[in-house]
Amino acid sequence: MICRILLADLCYKKNSLSRFEFVHPIREILERSGFPCKICHYLEVTDNVLASYDKVILCGTALKDNAYMEQIESFSWLKDLNKPTLGICAGMQVISASFGGSIVPQPAIGLNMIEIIRSSPLLGEPRQIEGYHLHNFAATLPEGFLRLAGRNDAPVAFQRGTLPLYGILFHPEVRNRWILERFANL
Repeated sequence: MICRILLADLCYKKNSLSRFEFVHPIREILERSGFPCKICHYLEVTDNVLASYDKVILCGTALKDNAYMEQIESFSWLKDLNKPTLGICAGMQVISASFGGSIVPQPAIGLNMIEIIRSSPLLGEPRQIEGYHLHNFAATLPEGFLRLAGRNDAPVAFQRGTLPLYGILFHPEVRNRWILERFANL
């Protein structure tokens, strides 16, 4: 059975140019690996749309594109979603805020070492990896979530308990494509 993946575009408006930097590369990586994807702007994600897909990825946005923060209620479907879900950068922030965490200022641009501190199906065993960051904000760890990477005060990756709901602050489409492939194969 082929896994179909919904890519939720978190850019400020449908079909913005940022989509070519933050959404299309993810689609290309996954489709080259044999996973069909559909892109849908986050304001158009409904239960009917979600029903057609096996997994969901909340994609990142440009540095100054923070419109999603003003519309966290648009992501209320996350709480009832029973499908593997991955939030990348802005997507991690949305997951945190949707589950009672906070979005906090924390600018970072460039390659940084990431300390994976807990084994998970998404990131594998504890070790260091290099990841590409491009964000003005980060997210706190919501109650019931496990920190997979980063410090207590600055999680870089998390998971909701043992559920396949993940957030990562860095951009795997730039430097860690294997993470997208692992997620698709969960």
